[in-house]
Amino acid sequence: MQSLGKMTKVEDLRSVWPHEANDFTKWLVQEENLVLLGETIGIDLEPEERESKVGGFTVDIYAKESGTDRRVIIENQLEETNHDHLGKLITYASGKGAEVIVWVVKHARDEHRQAIEWLNQHTDNNIGFFLLEIELWQIGDSPLAPRFNVVEKPNDWAKTMKTIDGLSDTEILKLEFWNGFNEAMNNNVEFTRNFRTRKAQPQHWYDLSIGSSAYHITLTINNKKHNITAGIYIDNDKELFRRFKNCEVEISKRLDSDVEWRDADKASRFWVSLDINPKKKDQWKKAFEWLLQKAIVFKAIAAE
Repeated sequence: MQSLGKMTKVEDLRSVWPHEANDFTKWLVQEENLVLLGETIGIDLEPEERESKVGGFTVDIYAKESGTDRRVIIENQLEETNHDHLGKLITYASGKGAEVIVWVVKHARDEHRQAIEWLNQHTDNNIGFFLLEIELWQIGDSPLAPRFNVVEKPNDWAKTMKTIDGLSDTEILKLEFWNGFNEAMNNNVEFTRNFRTRKAQPQHWYDLSIGSSAYHITLTINNKKHNITAGIYIDNDKELFRRFKNCEVEISKRLDSDVEWRDADKASRFWVSLDINPKKKDQWKKAFEWLLQKAIVFKAIAAE
């Protein structure tokens, strides 16, 4: 019988992150860690600014929700909650016009848990307060593993997130397409080894991280042109775009398709396309398979 390890909790968080701003916030704002936090609260987070100014103060992390651009503030406290941080949280939320407010702490005192619960009960449905505790766990000599535990969250948050009231028929179709794509992705072992699923949004694009803030893979559907595309989007790096462009013939062979190239003032992009009408659901299976396959090839190209 295989022996099992014993999980032990690391009580001294400051042995790993001695300083909140210089250590913990820098760690949390990294993509894989922000993804972990986002998965815990059910939001795809995109960082905007670390130590973001709010008058004479600074909020630890200012972010946005992917696809909706809802403003998010994240305040960290590697100790027990206190009145000072609760007051700052409300000040920062007001100063940034935040709709999602996240307080990450070592330990939540009961009176502050009740305060967050009260705020969620007495603010409208567009505002949500989250209170989370951060923990570190280890099995034997394994690397430390972080875990976020939700202490308080908005009432009916999951239900609110899933509502499609107010969406147009086209937006509902896009949402259904990307939900179907996520399901296909989760059933593809090779794909899940390479990528994380993202929350489906009622939009024409779906972005996949490939380990760099300089560029990412973008998948799109186009109801008017009746096609789908897969490609690499480069935010603002002309030299990187030129390096890819110099390998145009080889990239085309790898993708077994003609490649389209576009170099704008800042952003650049190259992609391949397939003629498929996203409105025809009987073609979705073929579309999902093509998008999955091309995304894996694009990631391999980017890694070389």
